[in-house]
Amino acid sequence: MRSTCGRIGTRTDGYRTGMAFSPLDVISRTAGGALAAATGALGVARQRTKPLHPDGQIRRATLTRTGGPVRCGVPWLDNAGREDALVRVSRGLGLPDRLPDVYGLALRLQGPEGGDILFANTGFGRLTRFLLVPSATASSRPLTTLLPYRSPRGGLVLAAVPDSERSFELHWAGPVGPWHRFGRLELGEPVGDDTRVSFDPVLHVPAGLQQYGWVKKLREPAYWTARARSGRA
Repeated sequence: MRSTCGRIGTRTDGYRTGMAFSPLDVISRTAGGALAAATGALGVARQRTKPLHPDGQIRRATLTRTGGPVRCGVPWLDNAGREDALVRVSRGLGLPDRLPDVYGLALRLQGPEGGDILFANTGFGRLTRFLLVPSATASSRPLTTLLPYRSPRGGLVLAAVPDSERSFELHWAGPVGPWHRFGRLELGEPVGDDTRVSFDPVLHVPAGLQQYGWVKKLREPAYWTARARSGRA
């Protein structure tokens, strides 16, 4: 008898949806729904158009890729090159400046690889790279992608490690493996606020990387809710 539990459709926002019943899928969907509800509630409670990262600054940036002796199978990470980028620096919850917050660094690649990458303040160890950690400033501690990308090598986590207020060393690593430096990001002058720019690492993935299905299910509802509140859905 043929199973009917694999029904797949397409939502009007461009995401593919489906029904699956693996434990990871159920957990991701449940957590994703909870995050979306929390995102919407936060926006209503604080009367903010953008529930998360409500105030940010857009800067021009230059990304210089040096590659490295250890290769991961993603040309953008393995090969040397230079490209222009846009960066948004923002406080995750929008708390008053005197309080620590989880800073976000959103990177939009403008070269042929394209794509958006979102970093947030975390630790840098084997376990702490997956834990959000409040910080006094965006350059006080490392930022990682928190969740892994799929690559030819397997799961990959990316990191931006500040070495000044306007420059970051870029690294990649396996989920629990050592970090490998592949480039440097230098921030330029501000070009305005971020009300007209929408970064989305689920819809816009750099060439050679993919989002795991469970990551999409976890993240997409909250992103959809945030865009809907600001009229960008």
